[in-house]
Amino acid sequence: MSDGTKASPGVGVIGCVSLKEDDIESMEIEDKKRKNDEEEDILLVPEWKEKRKHIFILSSAGKPIYSRHGSEDKLVTLFGVMQALVSFVQDSQDTIHSIQAGNVTIAFLTKGPIILVSVSRTGESVNNMKLQLLYVYNQVVSVLTLTQLTRVFEQRGNFDLRRLLAGSERLIDHLLNFTETQPGFLLGAVKCLPMASSTRDVISQTIINSCSKIKNLVFAILIADNKLITVVKMKKYNLHPADLHIIFNMVNSSESFKPAESWTPICLPTFDASAYMHGHVSYLSEDCEACLLLLSIDRDMFFNLSEAKQTIVDKLRRNNSLEAINEALHRPSICASDLNIPNVWHFLYKYNSVSQFWGPKLEAPYVKKEEQERLLHLYEKLHSTVHKSGRTLKLVFQQLQTETMLGWVTSGFELYVTFDPLVTKKSAINAINKLLNWMKKEEDRLFILNTSNF
Repeated sequence: MSDGTKASPGVGVIGCVSLKEDDIESMEIEDKKRKNDEEEDILLVPEWKEKRKHIFILSSAGKPIYSRHGSEDKLVTLFGVMQALVSFVQDSQDTIHSIQAGNVTIAFLTKGPIILVSVSRTGESVNNMKLQLLYVYNQVVSVLTLTQLTRVFEQRGNFDLRRLLAGSERLIDHLLNFTETQPGFLLGAVKCLPMASSTRDVISQTIINSCSKIKNLVFAILIADNKLITVVKMKKYNLHPADLHIIFNMVNSSESFKPAESWTPICLPTFDASAYMHGHVSYLSEDCEACLLLLSIDRDMFFNLSEAKQTIVDKLRRNNSLEAINEALHRPSICASDLNIPNVWHFLYKYNSVSQFWGPKLEAPYVKKEEQERLLHLYEKLHSTVHKSGRTLKLVFQQLQTETMLGWVTSGFELYVTFDPLVTKKSAINAINKLLNWMKKEEDRLFILNTSNF
């Protein structure tokens, strides 16, 4: 060194100032402390705090599993608080359901070794928040099965479940966006691709003829654009809408199914939460956007189902069904204004016996994303009101500042209608009668009313 200062072992020299090993160790400790402080500071970051809704998943031991916004590792303290709240109430032989703090609602759902928490400023009901949490839980079970989920925590209570869920976060992310934009989750129903019933019957019969000799094939499901085209099933089994939503989410959140045939395990929580089914998943062809899922309980059926899929495609092409599917997909969507029913801006109709629904394409004044979210929120409130526990009145008419809402629940159907704000009760009743007549006329095209079995 130019000043003649000598460096001895374990000592670094900067200018005329020397650093000993103890000093370097102290700096490393301070650096680690600063890093921890930065991690904790995420709770103070305005962007994070201002999110309208947070979703968290943790184990009963307080181990982080999932956070919709922000890294779980930077929210360890928050996860600990949530676990403490649940445990404190459990110690009193009770269950925590929700907390209201000003305009913030916190909903809890405990499912075995898993705790799910929703923190929302959206004004939605606790029931709707818990329904969304239930779908998130179902998504976790779909990836792992309830058997595996229970076993890992029985063997090790503080197990980090992220090790098994790695790569599945996108499924949960997509599902959350799905539940917040699609009314089917609220209604417990699926939407079908509108087409002539005769065309749908030909498609179903083609699948039956191509797969009737395949053992252990439980379901054949054809979907496109988040809509159901047909389901063919073993006679003694049924497919719940909640399981169909999980299937829709899996297909729509992955691009890997498009270029090639896939063989994937999938657990359908409502059908059987304890075990996987094995699915052959593929799009029909490059010139048809429909996705076919063949679900079997036999893990060694890939090649048999691959052959069956090709047979199905060949037959569908020969009987012009592929062309019919494409026509249905590209046909302009019906808007409420196309029905020429005065005062009706939008509506949702659920056919109860088949758990299917239909609603027209959104149009003015619901063009912007914010307005579409607001409308769905209004439907959620209306649905919650008309389904309120102990309520005997099944017809609700609400005149709000910007629209009038009507909800009607019968044994055969549920109907939720948005009118212009100045509509009278008499005009609304006349519109409802016209709407029901139109639905009756179109039901064969909008819904799958006949069961198809292998």
